[in-house]
Amino acid sequence: MSLEKVLAISGKPGLYKLIAQTRGGFVAESLIDNKRISVSVQNNVSVLSEIAIYTLTEEIPLKQVFKNIKKKENGGQTSVLPKDNKDKLEEYFFEILPDYDEDRVYVSDIKKVIQWYNLLQKHDMLDLIDSKEEKGKSTDEEE
Repeated sequence: MSLEKVLAISGKPGLYKLIAQTRGGFVAESLIDNKRISVSVQNNVSVLSEIAIYTLTEEIPLKQVFKNIKKKENGGQTSVLPKDNKDKLEEYFFEILPDYDEDRVYVSDIKKVIQWYNLLQKHDMLDLIDSKEEKGKSTDEEE
């Protein structure tokens, strides 16, 4: 599974994986409790593959931020928790993304990124993202 099938739904905690499309929206399954929900087109839904983090020079895709965290943590859970204080969260984020834009990336955004990373790591979904990208790179290099 890739980030194209992982969703963040406004007003709902955690992340969801896309299960099926319906006439009025889609069915998604929570990564927290595996419960399936029906999501209408009126809900505000973000696909993780389309999310980026502002830096001083450009926008960095969320998958790159996850890779930076994974490298720092050697594939394990983050050393900070989303409930840690503001200074500790910002210091951690500077370690993984040194030039992030402090004016446009809020502490609430940092908390979400850390929660999402830990959730994906818990479900072994980060390895699938890496392996898919490597396959894509080798295909691109051959052309």
